[in-house]
Amino acid sequence: MIARHLLERLHRAVQRGEVYLAPTDSLPSHERAAGAEVARALREEGPEAARETIASLHAAGSLGDVARVSALHVVAASPAVRDYAEACRMADLQEYLALQEGGSQLLPRLASADRHRGVVAFLMGHHTVALDWFSRAFERERTAENLGNVLATLLATGERAEAHDLLATVRSAFPAGFASDLERRIAADDDLRELRGA
Repeated sequence: MIARHLLERLHRAVQRGEVYLAPTDSLPSHERAAGAEVARALREEGPEAARETIASLHAAGSLGDVARVSALHVVAASPAVRDYAEACRMADLQEYLALQEGGSQLLPRLASADRHRGVVAFLMGHHTVALDWFSRAFERERTAENLGNVLATLLATGERAEAHDLLATVRSAFPAGFASDLERRIAADDDLRELRGA
């Protein structure tokens, strides 16, 4: 069973979400487009092509340093690579670079590093650790992606009632746009299929 303090912390974060929600499109538009290009390269051409795409987009100024390292994490953690040691190194470097840069993107970038650490923990089967990282990410940046990761982890650990309760809270208390984003995530993510139509 998931530690009660983690679930209480998560519920507090969801309840505070009524007051503050970070926008889901927190990255600059040129980095969002570059990220989509990296994802396409990884999906269609493989990890080496994705790394080459990341290098060329970074050299062209379309990916900043933090986004470059984040993209390299995605490649390292992908099913085709599964280099979790490298993925962890990239998350650490991403956090360092985000702290060094500071600015208005600090919290979303730190949330991204937390999310990356959660992904590695989840993929390695350490779901309680993953829940902690995903909860941190959600506390820093309240997005449907971050909450979707929390819900998937709750389901993976057998905390189905908690996942359903959390989803009900979001549907009743969060702005409609956030709830719609989460519904789209549930429809697209097989780890959340149990919540479809719930």
